[in-house]
Amino acid sequence: MAAIFGFKTRSPDRDRETDEARFVQLSQLLVRLAAEIGSEGAGIRNRYESVSANAAFLAEAVDNDAASPQRIAEMDQMTKSIKGCRRRIDALEAQAAFIDRLRHLVDTFVVDGRKTDEESTTKPAGGKA
Repeated sequence: MAAIFGFKTRSPDRDRETDEARFVQLSQLLVRLAAEIGSEGAGIRNRYESVSANAAFLAEAVDNDAASPQRIAEMDQMTKSIKGCRRRIDALEAQAAFIDRLRHLVDTFVVDGRKTDEESTTKPAGGKA
């Protein structure tokens, strides 16, 4: 620690370490969020495909007049489920794109911060090179 007129400051190395640790945590959090979104999206896509396949078979039965009124009502439920899956998939894709943008912003911020730190440590006191 440097002390000038009784005012103590931390070393620039310690500040850099603190900043680095903070942004590592942020990056790890964004990676975990992206993984959660991806996992949920995979589950929803599987459900979407399963319901879509079942709906296709049921639609064929309806077209062949081989479906009971109960099965026709089931088709309405499947249609709602397919639409709900599609909305959720769209929302998750938007979230994933947002997280990707955040990750890029964090990476850019960290790189720019390192450049600023390097420039400030290579300049003599007074800020003139």
